[in-house]
Formats: sequence, C-alpha cells, structure tokens
Amino acid sequence: MGETPQSNPAPKRRTSGALRGLYTLLRLGVLALIAVVISGAVFALVRPVEAERLWIAFQRHIRMEFASFGMTLPGTPDLADFSGRLAAHGLALGNPIFMRIFKREFELELWMMRDGRFHRFATYPICKWSGELGPKLREGDRQAPEGFYTVDQGALNPNSAWHRSFNLGYPNTFDQSHGRTGSFLMVHGGCGSIGCYAMTDPVIDEIWRIVTAALRGGQARFQVQVFPFRMTERNLGRHEGSPLAPFWSNLKTGYDLFEAGNIPPRVSVCDRHYAFEAGQAGYDGSGIVAAGCPGARSVAPSP
Repeated sequence: MGETPQSNPAPKRRTSGALRGLYTLLRLGVLALIAVVISGAVFALVRPVEAERLWIAFQRHIRMEFASFGMTLPGTPDLADFSGRLAAHGLALGNPIFMRIFKREFELELWMMRDGRFHRFATYPICKWSGELGPKLREGDRQAPEGFYTVDQGALNPNSAWHRSFNLGYPNTFDQSHGRTGSFLMVHGGCGSIGCYAMTDPVIDEIWRIVTAALRGGQARFQVQVFPFRMTERNLGRHEGSPLAPFWSNLKTGYDLFEAGNIPPRVSVCDRHYAFEAGQAGYDGSGIVAAGCPGARSVAPSP
C-alpha cells in the first residue's frame, strides 16, 4: 500500500492568521469608536457651547442631505393621515392655533385650541435655519429671529419663491426698540435659509392648510414664540456666561407662562424688555405685541 497522504497545515495556519488579524482590526475599531464617544462626551462637558455649535452644523448637513434626495425628514408626522391625526386629538380645522419654534432642536410645534386651551397637534422637523443661536440684529447678518411674534392674514404669501410662506413680522416692537433691522423673515417651504425657517414643501403645505383655516375661522392673528432652545434651567445654565443670557432669561418668562397652562401669555414691550401677563382660558394669543407696561404678572393661569 502506498503512503497515506499528509494534509498540509499551512493553509489552516494562514486562515487562522487572517482571522486573528481581522479580529484585531475589529477590536481596534471598537476601541477607536469608544474613544471617539468618550472624547465627544468629555468635550461636550468641558466645552458645551462649542459642542452645541458642532451639533447644529451636523444637523444642518444631515437634513439638507435628506432634502436633496427628496427623503422625508425623520420625525415628520404622517402627513397622509392628516384627518386621522386631527380626529385622534379631538381637533378640527378652523380651531385657533399657536406655534413655538426651537432652533437647537430643529423643531416647530403647532398647537390647536380645544376647550379653551391649546393642545399640541404636531411637532415638525425644521429642515434648515441659518446663523447661530441668538436673535437677528441687522439686515444681512443671516440670523433667524428669536422672540414673540404674531402673524395675520396679510403676512401670508401663497406664491412664495419658497412654495408657500408666512412672514413672522420681524422687526416687531421689541426689535425696533433695540434698533434691529431686517425684513422678510419667513417660515417657508424648501430647505434653504438666509434668516428664515425652512420646513420642506410637504410640511409647509400642511401648516398652510391649518393656518389659513384658523384665520378664516375668525382668529385675527396667531402667536409664534421663537426660542434658541427649550428653555429649561439646564439649557440656560449651559449659556450662563453668554451676553445673551439676560435676553434669553426674559424669553423664558413667556415660555414658562405657556408651559404652566397651555395658554399663550399676553405680550407687550416695556422699557425695551418683553413684558407678560398670563393668558386666561379661551385667550387665543391674537393680541398684538405693542409697547406698554401692564404690570407684568409672572403667574400661572388659573386652572
């Protein structure tokens, strides 16, 4: 009989070596990812404002990529089930409305009135806003406004270059008292912005439908509150050293009044500051933001 053929162990050794190399690379990749995450967390703790700025830039890039491919932004409500969503909230077209915008979170909230108070109907992702956190100061600074605004029928533009739009009304009485300049600061469709809030065309179509129904239904104007971020103590604390801290603290008073009872405050401008009075049940936020010192009451609406 001939000799029994001997198996060649070399290929197995080569295969085992390749697997070990792949495993090593995988471990290095995991360790690198962990290092990036830890470094990012440390950076956010040590330099929170810079980390926030990077986060905003990242969000802008991602959202514009979605829009460029015609993709729906994450977090967009089911626009095809508009009637079903209304019914689920016990709401109807023509009810008075109220809006809040949060820059850092890239969100626009739309609230509708039911039983004398406002109920959040939808939170829409903002595709793009331009500039940094902080108010608009002058024409051409590319900043998107922050503050308290009201929008009436005359502010609507159904033939906008950005599909549909409504003008926030910047500069309002507060802005004018500080010498701020600029014009045509809008909420509109598309995903481009030079001081505006771009919502994409499908989203602005739904917003437009609700807005026009409310104004036709008898609401003289609706209030829009625009904030740099959700006005929590933690978020304000992150910016306690900012020159804008007093301005943002002033905005927080109006924010808190709405949070207390889901009723917009009455807003005026006293001594170049926003002044607030708690709105009572049934108030739709249609009061104009005008000069006056009503003896602002920072108290919650009665239940």
